[in-house]
Amino acid sequence: MIKPLRKAVFPVGGLGTRFLPATKAMPKEMLPIVDRPLIQYAVDEAMEAGIEQMIFVTGRGKSAIEDHFDIAFELETTMSGRGKSLEILEATRLKPGAVAYVRQQEPMGLGHAVWCARDIVGDEPFAVLLADDFMVGKPGCLKQMVEAYNKVGGNLICAEEVPDDQTHRYGIITPGSRDGSLTEVKGLVEKPAPGSAPSNLSVIGRYILQPEVMRVLEGQGTGAGDEIQLTDAMARMIGDQPFHGLTFDGTRYDCGDKAGFIQANIAVALDRADIGPAVRDFIAGRC
Repeated sequence: MIKPLRKAVFPVGGLGTRFLPATKAMPKEMLPIVDRPLIQYAVDEAMEAGIEQMIFVTGRGKSAIEDHFDIAFELETTMSGRGKSLEILEATRLKPGAVAYVRQQEPMGLGHAVWCARDIVGDEPFAVLLADDFMVGKPGCLKQMVEAYNKVGGNLICAEEVPDDQTHRYGIITPGSRDGSLTEVKGLVEKPAPGSAPSNLSVIGRYILQPEVMRVLEGQGTGAGDEIQLTDAMARMIGDQPFHGLTFDGTRYDCGDKAGFIQANIAVALDRADIGPAVRDFIAGRC
């Protein structure tokens, strides 16, 4: 029996050092793509996929994320008093019980961040969304994954083909049989040495995992980067449960990278009816 997917984990405890000084006092997940923060896009994607409970794994200095998804009484009262619509804030209000926060006290890697949510996840499958992987597609990335999960069950990761000279930057899939956009996962290697990757199918920031991964993470040591790697834990589960990679039908922007972040802003701005023409004219005048 395939258990329904109701919970999603958002690891948001990272320090965001690649965007300093902008992230000295502001979480990197609150960096905006035009006028919505990255974390809002990720939550919207989860809600589209039918997720009922959002679990944020935070750290010090991340209170802005909690504030963003709370009621802003003073702001809303002022806007209402001036006759302004509150519709723009609707998506930022997560209902009581639909959100939980847990703190990652030390920056020990993605695997450790996921493990910090173990008590809230419980004995259920769950999704993991990394907000700085900004995914644009219709339907959204996680909804595409949920549709595949409901067919094959087990563990599902989002896959993307990357150039051979970039495989050392990612977790890489050892592929098995393929069925359209689904690839059987025979193995996973975290950041293989240049020239040693088993394929050019990389693991990007969307996962659907079974709760057994928490028990694997419980006793796992550090891996690449001297951190507890989620990829290593997933690799140990291969063979015990179904494991597939889904190639996302859409576009991914790496917003953990400055160039990718700017590209995402330009792409979204150009698609907006309200600001697209002005941005297009500006770019034309600069080129």
